[in-house]
Amino acid sequence: MHSAVASTATPTTPARKSMAVCWLGLMPYAQAWELQKSLAAARLAGDQPDTLLLLEHPPVYTLGRNSGEEHILVSREALAARGATVERIDRGGEVTFHGPGQLVAYPIMRLEGAERSIAWLVDTLEQTIMLTLADYGIAGELLEGQRGVWTGGRKIASVGLALKRWVVMHGMALNVAPDLSYFGLINPCGHAETVMTSMEQALGHAPDLVAVGDRFARHAARLFGRTLVPLTPQLPLPAMGEREHALRPSSPDRG
Repeated sequence: MHSAVASTATPTTPARKSMAVCWLGLMPYAQAWELQKSLAAARLAGDQPDTLLLLEHPPVYTLGRNSGEEHILVSREALAARGATVERIDRGGEVTFHGPGQLVAYPIMRLEGAERSIAWLVDTLEQTIMLTLADYGIAGELLEGQRGVWTGGRKIASVGLALKRWVVMHGMALNVAPDLSYFGLINPCGHAETVMTSMEQALGHAPDLVAVGDRFARHAARLFGRTLVPLTPQLPLPAMGEREHALRPSSPDRG
């Protein structure tokens, strides 16, 4: 395992592109997935800018496109009794959990030029998570051979992505203050030995989730070489959910 935040230099790109940032609140997984697909198609067509969606989901377990269900340790009925659903989706990776108190970020971005590297994409997303944690005094760690971010030997954030013609979908989930008992019903990301943690557990209190999302957006814009911009009415977004908040940082390039 190695720790410390990796290089925070802005990647070399022909020009800084804009990125619209939106807080969607608590949104059912299927609705968010349809929104991602709509935005990705619009981004591919050149009709929309890069967009960073920040949200929470009701309790849901998602399975990657090639993942088996052996890493779900209880029956579907037992999951339903906990109020959780199961979705099979087109990202990579094994089963993971999303729920209230977890910051989910979906960067719908079109990669160009030197950005067209899956390793660079995932590395940069992990760096963004670690910088966000560092803002709260939490030391992020990377585990050899695995993706995501750890702290104190426990996993605090997961990464799972899909690419279509170099347009990114899906993204990351950072445990701010979720109910961690839901992770006990699965082998997180297919690893039985993985123990999950949260910012709340590391700090002894729960930080404000929207504030964490604001910091994440600022770091993401800088590391991905984007400029944060206000939302535009043309974005095909539904009505915002609970904890409605549109992120419009006054200093887009500040880390």
